[in-house]
Amino acid sequence: MKINQIQNSQTFKGIYNNKLLLSSLEKISDNSASFISGVSFLSATFLRPLAISATPKIDKENKKFFSVDSFSSALMKLVIALCVSAPIEKSVKFVEENKNELLSNETLKRLSDKDLKFITQIIKQGANIIASIPKSILGVALIPVLLDFVKLKKDDKNNTFKNIESFSNFKNATSFRGNKINNFVTSIIESKKVQDFALKNSINDKNISRNVSVLNDILLTSTSALALCTSKKIDKERKKPLILNKLISTGISIIAGCSLDILAQKLGNGFVEKFKMVNSNDKKLLKYLEGINVLRPTLIFAFVYYGAIPVLSAFLSDKLSNLDKDKKC
Repeated sequence: MKINQIQNSQTFKGIYNNKLLLSSLEKISDNSASFISGVSFLSATFLRPLAISATPKIDKENKKFFSVDSFSSALMKLVIALCVSAPIEKSVKFVEENKNELLSNETLKRLSDKDLKFITQIIKQGANIIASIPKSILGVALIPVLLDFVKLKKDDKNNTFKNIESFSNFKNATSFRGNKINNFVTSIIESKKVQDFALKNSINDKNISRNVSVLNDILLTSTSALALCTSKKIDKERKKPLILNKLISTGISIIAGCSLDILAQKLGNGFVEKFKMVNSNDKKLLKYLEGINVLRPTLIFAFVYYGAIPVLSAFLSDKLSNLDKDKKC
C-alpha cells in the first residue's frame, strides 16, 4: 500500500512540478491580455478560415468576406495588445515586484496577495475592454484594405512590402516604459473603492478571464455591427451577412463557451487542488493559478468561436441574408 502511495506521489509531482508548465503559466499570468490576443490572432488566421471554407452551400464571396473580417478583427486585437496591453502588463509586473516600495503600508496590510492579484488581473485584462471600440472600428476599416491586398497581382509585390514596413513602428510601442503608467496602476490599487470590490469578489478570481472575454466580445460585436452599417467602403449586399455572422457567432459562442468553461472548472477542480498542494510552498503559486484561469477559458472560447461555431454561423448568416436582400442595414 505504501509503495503504491509513493509511486503515485512521484508521478503526481512529476506532472504538477513540471518546469515548462510552471514557466508557461507564469508567462501567461504576466501577459494575459497579450496571450489572449495572440491566441485569437492565430485562430483567426488558420482555424476560422478553414472552418468557413469547409461550410457547404454558401456564397463564395461571403466566405471570403467572413474570413477577411475574422482576420482583420484579430489583427487589430493583436496590434492594440502590442500598443496598449503590453505596456500596462509590464507596469503591473513592475508594481507587483516592487509593491513594498510603491504601495502604502495601509494598502499592504488591507489587501492579501490574492486580493492584490485580483486587482492586477482586472487592470491587465481591462485594457482590452477599454480598447474594444477602437479595435472594432479599425477592424472594419481594415476589411476593404485586406480585400484589395488579396487582389494584388504578383507584379505589385513591391507595394506590399512598402505597406508592411509601415507596421514596423508598432514594435516601438511595446518598448514604452514610464512612471506615468506605473503611477496609473498604483493609483488604481490604492483606490478604496477598488480595494473594497476586491475584498468582496476576489474569491471568484477564477472567473475573471471568462467574464472579461464575454464583456469584450459583446462590445466588439456591437461596435463592429454599427461600424459595418455605416461603412461606405463595403458593398451593401455584403454588410448584412457580415453583421449576421458576427451576431450569431458571438451569441452562440458566449452561451457555449461559458457552459463549457463552467464544466471544465468542475472537471478540473481535482487537478487544481492537487496542483495547489504540490506547489504550496512556491511563492509564485498565485501566478500559476492565474495562468490556469486565463488559459482555460481562452482555449475554450478560441475553439468554440474560431473552430466549432463558424460553420454554423456562416451557413445561417448566408441563408438569412438571402431572405430579404432588399432590406437595408
